[in-house]
Amino acid sequence: MTIPRRSWRAAGTLAAASVVGLTGAVLAASPAAAHTPTWAVTCTDVTLDLTAYNSDVANTVTVTVDGKDLLPTETFGREFHKKLVLPRHDKELTVHLVVKAGDGANFSKDDEKTSPVCDDYTPTPTPTPSVTKSTEAPVEAPKPSATPSQSSSEAAPAAASPSSSPDLAETGSSSSTPIIGGAAVAVLLAGGGIMWSVRKRRTAQH
Repeated sequence: MTIPRRSWRAAGTLAAASVVGLTGAVLAASPAAAHTPTWAVTCTDVTLDLTAYNSDVANTVTVTVDGKDLLPTETFGREFHKKLVLPRHDKELTVHLVVKAGDGANFSKDDEKTSPVCDDYTPTPTPTPSVTKSTEAPVEAPKPSATPSQSSSEAAPAAASPSSSPDLAETGSSSSTPIIGGAAVAVLLAGGGIMWSVRKRRTAQH
């Protein structure tokens, strides 16, 4: 029995289409299946190794610690590698990783891990605030101004005028002294003359 040539051609076309379709499905699934979001958390740091992502789309990664950003959202392509240092802590920290794949939400990752307290953790001593002494001299309040002194005309006694000066007789320099002295001499002379006349008359009588 001879198979028609048209049937051979149809079978060959169908087989080729099946191979192409299967190959395309495998190639399309390979990048998605290769997404590898590896990360590790210790007491001191967080290590990220995101590999085999689709470089034709925008992928993002974010890391937070107790709700605070440790790694703000960053965009990456095929791979992302980074080591993040954790702050010193005296209690466990919750580290949250969010990876969003640009080629499908089913390839994204949302995960949490705990960072333990390091065995050699030593609390940082709280510094004692020092008291700084001021070297500036205290500012004194201005003193009230003194009451203006009395004018020289009120405080000092008025200068004695020549007319109000005490009698110069008290100092022995009066201008009437020569007259008084002359009168006294005249009285003495007169008295002496009288006495001399009386004696002369008595002598003559005897």
